[in-house]
Amino acid sequence: MSRINNNKQRKAQFLWGWLFILPTMIGLIILNIIPIFRTIFQSFYKTGDFGKGNIFIGLQNYSKLFEDTEVWQSLWNTIRYVIVEVPVSIVIALIIAVLLNQKIKGKSIFRTIFFLPMIAAPAAIAMVWRWLYNSQFGLLNNVFNLDVAWISDPRIAIYSIAVIGIWSVVGYNIVLFLAGLQEIPKDYYEAARIDGASGINQFFHITIPLLSPSIFFVSVTRMIAAFQVFDLIYMVMTETNPAIEKTQSLVYLFYQYSFTYGNKGYGATIAVLLLLVIMLITGIQIYAQKKWVHYS
Repeated sequence: MSRINNNKQRKAQFLWGWLFILPTMIGLIILNIIPIFRTIFQSFYKTGDFGKGNIFIGLQNYSKLFEDTEVWQSLWNTIRYVIVEVPVSIVIALIIAVLLNQKIKGKSIFRTIFFLPMIAAPAAIAMVWRWLYNSQFGLLNNVFNLDVAWISDPRIAIYSIAVIGIWSVVGYNIVLFLAGLQEIPKDYYEAARIDGASGINQFFHITIPLLSPSIFFVSVTRMIAAFQVFDLIYMVMTETNPAIEKTQSLVYLFYQYSFTYGNKGYGATIAVLLLLVIMLITGIQIYAQKKWVHYS
């Protein structure tokens, strides 16, 4: 009798478990899985006249992609953005999180201030930073007596946008690092202080190793998000900006081909390229984490 009751209980738990995750699975399939396969499918077609009657062209889009210097320039722009935004935002957030994890007055206020950029509208962020970067009456040039074309100089425009990205995400990284820091037992630090370890030694030999799972998670998620940068470039830059060629990302180029030029097939091909790049970088990160991430 008890065995029958246990079987019924297991079946009920199984059904209720699937029932709870079913909405998430349906949303994942409809909003993520199906669009991925639709994009790959679309990359083998050329958009017909007036956006109808797609024409199958095989690998022609991919052949054009490999010869398109604009695509590879956009990929290089994206990589430069990622190289600046991801590591710098992680380092800054880690340092601030460690400081905020100490016993200081107004800790909650500081946490709120650092997190505020995450809840600000991207359009508002873009307008503020466009004013800050304005070469004629911008705050940066006027306060520091500079004459720098922050977002119209092709040599530095992508790095100026990366600064905005860092400012926008550092608060989110801080919250994640704070959550990880609070899970580290205080006994480790007390033992290290008794042994005469300095704060710097504690940081590199206790904090970093024990926080490595959080650092790994943040690095992977930020890398994926940074490769998909679009809104900052779209709202800060204009099509007539002389630096647009040196700042447009792959997602920006995808948007241009898909919705401005109406060539959804080629736009889908660019999206597939971005997908492959992200999968490659993520795979490398997952493989490399075995050597430096410590799961206690």
